Amino acid sequence: MNTYQQKWIETLAHANLQNWVIKPQGDDIFVELPHVTDLKLIRDNLPETIGLMALDIVVPKRRLKFIFHNGYEQFEYLLNPAA
Repeated sequence: MNTYQQKWIETLAHANLQNWVIKPQGDDIFVELPHVTDLKLIRDNLPETIGLMALDIVVPKRRLKFIFHNGYEQFEYLLNPAA
């Protein structure tokens, strides 16, 4: 696990996201959400939320893929695609 990935996992874990399971998956981060979670709502608000959370991470940026899954469907969000 790289340092950037580790810092993101720590940041998400400290956000007290009820019943979210956050774990590394290779160089990515896999987030298992409760089955009743509306992925469209998460997807629509993710860029702003990730942007605000990124302010707390002071290690060098790397490409990082978040995989969000609610038991039925999933989507991916790529952070720093050019890195």
